[in-house]
Amino acid sequence: MTVTISNTPLLEQNGILLVNKPKGKTSFSLVATLRRRLGVKKIGHAGTLDPFATGVMVMLVGRSFTRLSDQFLGADKEYLAELFLGAATDTHDCEGKIISQSDGIPTLSEIEATVAKFQGDIEQVPPMYSAKKVNGKKLYELARQGKEIERKPCKVHLNIKVIHYQYPSLILSVQCSKGTYIRSLAHDIGQHLECGAHLTNLTRMRSGTFHLNDCIDGMLLQDPSVDISQHLKDYSNEK
Repeated sequence: MTVTISNTPLLEQNGILLVNKPKGKTSFSLVATLRRRLGVKKIGHAGTLDPFATGVMVMLVGRSFTRLSDQFLGADKEYLAELFLGAATDTHDCEGKIISQSDGIPTLSEIEATVAKFQGDIEQVPPMYSAKKVNGKKLYELARQGKEIERKPCKVHLNIKVIHYQYPSLILSVQCSKGTYIRSLAHDIGQHLECGAHLTNLTRMRSGTFHLNDCIDGMLLQDPSVDISQHLKDYSNEK
């Protein structure tokens, strides 16, 4: 099934709003801002992004659209990810504490060989600092208590390309299936390279059929002179 956006804004305050999430903003802050600006209580999204990340957020405005969230959550996604080599963190990203460091500098050929190991279908263990629930508890809640529990690996599908490498920065393009943790991918690549790594920048370039260039700047949501409702779109399904 293909989801397409029509060219006609909705007359009612509901629909799909494609937003480029600003760096430093939480996904929930976008929901809260839209609730206030549009006067609509029922607002959700098709996949969260960490505060340090940017890129495509598919905002679902109104009950008729939030009930379709599973349809969008299951879509594959594409990211531009920057890894910092030489240091691993407890959260696998730039918001965590450094837990190990290395002076080893991998060669480009070593990086390409390592990335090749993560192509296609792989088993990925969810990070402790994630919203995934185990026995009714969110993993990050346990992690903040200093607890670590066994997590079952999940099968995900990856298509990775090396975009740029200049130590300690490694930039990758990652196309992935639902449920992929790019933070875990960064950490696992660092482990295989035996130098450690963590995620420093992340931009969601695509979510399903929705691309970054389809999005409005998330900072505009705060601008009272911008009519957000004009950017709400309906969609039609083509089978």
